Amino acid sequence: MEHPRVGAYYPRSLGEFQAWFRSDADCLDYLEWLRWPAGFACPECGGDGGWRLGDGRIRCAGCGGRTSVTAGTIFDRTRTPLTVWFTACWHFASGKDGISALSLKRILEIGSYQTAWAMLHRLRSVLVRPGRERLLGRVEVDETYIGGVEPGLTGGRAHGKKILTGIAVEVREPRGFGRCRMQPLSDGSASSLHPFVAANVETGATVITDGWQGYRGIEKLGYVHERRSERAARARGDDVSELLPAVHRVASLAKRWLLGTHQGSADSAHLASYLNEFVFRFNRRSSRSRGMLFYRALQLAVGHGPVRYKSLIANPRPRQIPPRPPPPAERASHPPSLERPPANRPWRGGDSGRSG
Repeated sequence: MEHPRVGAYYPRSLGEFQAWFRSDADCLDYLEWLRWPAGFACPECGGDGGWRLGDGRIRCAGCGGRTSVTAGTIFDRTRTPLTVWFTACWHFASGKDGISALSLKRILEIGSYQTAWAMLHRLRSVLVRPGRERLLGRVEVDETYIGGVEPGLTGGRAHGKKILTGIAVEVREPRGFGRCRMQPLSDGSASSLHPFVAANVETGATVITDGWQGYRGIEKLGYVHERRSERAARARGDDVSELLPAVHRVASLAKRWLLGTHQGSADSAHLASYLNEFVFRFNRRSSRSRGMLFYRALQLAVGHGPVRYKSLIANPRPRQIPPRPPPPAERASHPPSLERPPANRPWRGGDSGRSG
């Protein structure tokens, strides 16, 4: 697929989004285009031939297997209409600071906070792409404590235990910084810090740290290790907070984002999920189009396996916010569709379809 073009591959505004995705059929066609840009490819045998069945599924001409556009993705077996999913994804990706589950619940006009919460966590789960490029050049690495509300607790106890979090940030010369990575750590020992660096920083890069002993021996992993001593900085009269300015800046932004958008409600069991979202946004902060983030999020979503609700709540359950119950006639087991008359599907251009 060529470089995505605004107005052709993704909508440039909310109005254009609403014009493009009027029905579940429009949304399904867009997902098919994203999942198989060169045409249908059987997930079982890799074959490229097939035909569409009456129920909308595709039968592979090679192995005879049957599949669907949403099978094997985060939309697998969903009872939520795709128009609702797309609206959720648009607000999730297009907002400068994202959106909370409570705000999404109000926008979608659904009665269940858990539904909105689970949708957002499913979207967050796809944002880390397997095999993504590691950080390059000069990279600052440090740790900080980040935490939030603990489910089931009230008052001062609700703030719970803070989680040690590793941060790595590319440093751009003469000023500024590039991409970042953040990940919860079990502790500050070398057995936790060394794997964090190895997973997120390309071999041969210069790793800049403070004098903490957990970073000793990092050069044995193939890095140039530059240590900056707080004690020496104090002796010189330097500002210790400027010892590692990039990671301190990113840590501050992440904490303010959690307190602002999510009002500090990111519990420790799901902190990694929230950090994934922050890193996704931070690394695309220079993007001129919010629609591009929507496009990237859905592109990752169709390449990610199913995320079941049970796996999301294997950790403590989401915070309960009891909604005002609707009249009995309006109650439904899942959100209603947001369908409107079909769109023209500009992402297809001159493409006439590839399966069936």
